[in-house]
Amino acid sequence: MAATVVRYLRSVGSPASAPAGPGAGPEPVDAHPRPELRAVGADERAPVSPAEFRAVLGNFASGVTVITAPAVDGDGDASGSEGGSGSGDGPAGFACQSFASLSLDPPLVTFMVARTSTTWPRIARAGVFCVNILGAEQGALCRSFAVSGADKFAGVTHAPAPVTGSPLLDAVPAWIDCRIHAVHTGGDHLIVVGRVEAMGAAGEGDPLLFHRGRFGRFSD
Repeated sequence: MAATVVRYLRSVGSPASAPAGPGAGPEPVDAHPRPELRAVGADERAPVSPAEFRAVLGNFASGVTVITAPAVDGDGDASGSEGGSGSGDGPAGFACQSFASLSLDPPLVTFMVARTSTTWPRIARAGVFCVNILGAEQGALCRSFAVSGADKFAGVTHAPAPVTGSPLLDAVPAWIDCRIHAVHTGGDHLIVVGRVEAMGAAGEGDPLLFHRGRFGRFSD
């Protein structure tokens, strides 16, 4: 088990997972857990090529989210309605389609992020995040959060999520406010598990969908 250990960064009922008291911020987590990973050796042939992998998996349609976290440790002020940067100042955020519900009791959700992500270490340092589920008309918003190194929050109106203070983007159909519960390694990605602290939905509007590299929407 040691070679494939999933590194629990937060456990239910532990002091780290309990809501922070007045004036106490969330505890940071290890941004890059590194158990031993098996890669394809020089004398082996990969079972599938990256191009084939992407082409086949692209047939799976998914929803689209933006994962956000508040600024911490001098990164900037996340309390305003606009501002922030994708390069180190202010709140953090990135576009993510690999989001899913995980558990009803306790309420857990999950998303995947590349181990090379420059945004993830800032979310790990915050120890919390908000999942902003995007609507059908928010393709441009998704694109702005998919650009590396840009000021992703420029011109984007948001308010603090009720429990963690993570940016809750304006006009999203639904949102989920979470504390980081655990992080698993999965090849070149990390599997982040969040414990749900609060959530809400507008109850109207179509979701933004992603399929074969294109945005779309439901049609009757």
